[in-house]
Amino acid sequence: MSRVVVCGSLNMDVVVQSARRPASGETLLGATVSLLPGGKGLNQAVAAARLGVPTAMLGAVGSDGFGATLRTFLANEDVNSLGVSVVEEQTTGVAVIQLVKGNNAITAAGGANDHFTRAMISDVPRRGDVWVAQFETPVATTQAALAAARDVGAHTVLNLAPMVPHPARLLKLVDVAVLNEIELAQATGARIKASSSVRAIVAACETLRGKGAHTVIATLGGRGLVIVTSGGATALPASKAKVVDTTGAGDCFVGALAGRLATGADIIGAARYANAAAACSVERLGAAPSMPTAKEVAARLARA
Repeated sequence: MSRVVVCGSLNMDVVVQSARRPASGETLLGATVSLLPGGKGLNQAVAAARLGVPTAMLGAVGSDGFGATLRTFLANEDVNSLGVSVVEEQTTGVAVIQLVKGNNAITAAGGANDHFTRAMISDVPRRGDVWVAQFETPVATTQAALAAARDVGAHTVLNLAPMVPHPARLLKLVDVAVLNEIELAQATGARIKASSSVRAIVAACETLRGKGAHTVIATLGGRGLVIVTSGGATALPASKAKVVDTTGAGDCFVGALAGRLATGADIIGAARYANAAAACSVERLGAAPSMPTAKEVAARLARA
């Protein structure tokens, strides 16, 4: 089995649950709050590790209590966190998540994530590794990590979330690009939304393939997902789930996808597995803490 190496963000999530979101200028009482580990990078690393895949995390935290808590959390999840740097005089990344009836709105402060540089990439890619990145850390660092991985024959997965400006050549370093319908519209300029036809989604994915990505996966929430490869398009329906919190579902998909690719699965099989994993994750509160085990995903697939 190969490794998964996640190069990306680490946040402490401040999850505020309320009956509704307050209007501008309104104070709304009666909410509950939880402090939970998160950040796209950390979530994806935990998702892969809980499936039994050797996983390493590269990123940055501040020299504060949140940073220490996140590093301890990773260690307890069997994620190798030796590549997580501590940036002095910077705060650890924080995301404030407003949760209403299972749906979330997120405001993030990057903190140390914004200071994660290519000089901090201490791990050396190995042939057969699966290297994963997102856009919550500097694009230059992401590009350097994916280029180093590609040079030695490692597989590369890029989650284009949240969408930020990036060099056109970046996608030429990507084996699998994963993004939701909002990010797909932003990345291609196409008029894509959750209700768009599969044909329109496939066309937008082909635009990204034309820019260099070998495979493009569009995740569509309750509609499932679409996988576009050189061999054509495949649509998979969403797995049924009792939604509690959608936070981290996309990250669960990416981490589980990378984990299955590390075991040698083909892209369709890996995506089907990751789809089931994401369905498990939305049935619990939080991002990283909601990531399922291999046993839970296997049970979900057995019921499908």
